[in-house]
Amino acid sequence: MRIGKLNPGVFQGLQPGWRAQWSRRLLSVVVLCASVAALALIIKDQYDADLLADSQQPVAGLSQAGAAPAAGREAPVLSPAEESRYRALSGFVANRYRVSNDVAYDLVRVAHREAHLLQLDPLLIIAVIAIESRFNPIAESVAGAKGLMQIIPKYHTDKLQEFGGVDAVYDPAANIQVGARILKEYLRLTGNLGSALQMYAGALSDTEDQYTHKVLNEKNRLQQVLAQNRTSAPAPAPAPVRTASAAARIQASPLSLD
Repeated sequence: MRIGKLNPGVFQGLQPGWRAQWSRRLLSVVVLCASVAALALIIKDQYDADLLADSQQPVAGLSQAGAAPAAGREAPVLSPAEESRYRALSGFVANRYRVSNDVAYDLVRVAHREAHLLQLDPLLIIAVIAIESRFNPIAESVAGAKGLMQIIPKYHTDKLQEFGGVDAVYDPAANIQVGARILKEYLRLTGNLGSALQMYAGALSDTEDQYTHKVLNEKNRLQQVLAQNRTSAPAPAPAPVRTASAAARIQASPLSLD
């Protein structure tokens, strides 16, 4: 029998149920897709929030006030030599510039980390901070230079943008990172430390290089602090000397009976 001979009423009777069944299935699929999309948006929002929170954490554990490490973020373990070096430098900075020992210690660590990343002398960074602001994180000059390394925000907005904008100039860790990068750029440009320092200070017209002398003199003081620290450090205990037994010594050098 051909299909065309079948009674069309059979299909007409089934058609409403078929439509309802597929409508329910389609509705289920739509609801499932909407649920998955909503879940994906929730996960994305949470991820973006966590990423933003991480990006706003100070680089070396400094808070925006510049004192304590952020909660839940452990500082890297230091070797005894590094710990001794940082303590000696931070003690000198705290006494000379009248800042907290804890803050001085954190700033010394940030300076060392940035120096390592940029292949700079950490004592040079610390010396620049000393001359520029005397370790005052909210220092501001009449020319508009701000923060520890006296950065003029309008000239370095691109670098500060990475840390949230020009207001980051007062964040101690961000200020040191940006200042160190500026100094590194000037070194590459000039190929000379003295010229780079004079450019950093905006004093290229100073033929006597007074700013360079100030920074290098401060750097020499820091080197002397480290030299004294090494001298005062207790010397390691000498290794025990093993001596041969009496019998072995006699056997090696027999007594003469003549």
